Amino acid sequence: MSESAYASIIERIFFDRYSDGDTEIEFDREELVTAAAALGVTLPKNLGDVIYTFRHRRSLPERILATQKDGGEWVISGAGAARYRFRMVPVSRIEPRDDLPGIDIPDATPELIRLYRLNDEQALLAIVRYNRLIDIFLGLTAYSLQNHLRTQVRGIGQIEIDEIYVGIDRNGRRYAIPIQAKGGSDRISSVQVEQDIRYVRQQFPDMKCRAIAAQFLPDETVALFELTMRNGAVEVVEERHYRFVPAGEMQADD
Repeated sequence: MSESAYASIIERIFFDRYSDGDTEIEFDREELVTAAAALGVTLPKNLGDVIYTFRHRRSLPERILATQKDGGEWVISGAGAARYRFRMVPVSRIEPRDDLPGIDIPDATPELIRLYRLNDEQALLAIVRYNRLIDIFLGLTAYSLQNHLRTQVRGIGQIEIDEIYVGIDRNGRRYAIPIQAKGGSDRISSVQVEQDIRYVRQQFPDMKCRAIAAQFLPDETVALFELTMRNGAVEVVEERHYRFVPAGEMQADD
């Protein structure tokens, strides 16, 4: 299905409900079907791909962007089972800085994993895991609990967390660490960050949440972000870039 068809469907849903001054607009999954039929376009096999596209791959159509208020932007979040919500939130851009030096670490990724990796996201999660980047980045001892965790969050509905770690520091404090992994041209999603944090607060109320996003850079350096929510907006707490170097090529001053 073409990107223009996706844009037409999401525009139709938005403007069927939008009134000037609105900051939230709810719709359900079935409206994707209704909008496609009204426009005479073929439905995608995976209806959820329409939503995913405007969360991670591309901006919303220009007509929708034109209704944004100064300092705000529209996002699409979950609103319950098979329901979604356009929300006006403070502008948040989570993009790797180009002025950060890469930190060289010896590459502990098994060659067999690099040879047979299936896609960018899976490769990224594996590289983070084998190189213990979460431990290095956060200064904790951390263990992968589960990846591709599909679960429910009250008020949002079903979500999927790319991977979740649990960790402990030298004082015995425990942490739940949800990971969002993005490769290629996919963008880190503030909506997914918020969902991950809300899941941890619901499921692990006795643990501190430290939300992480990981992204491949063009040279396969890995950018890691620690993220938090403040006043309704996602903020970057810390960002580091890690390069993987064969042990024999490490220099004494690295």
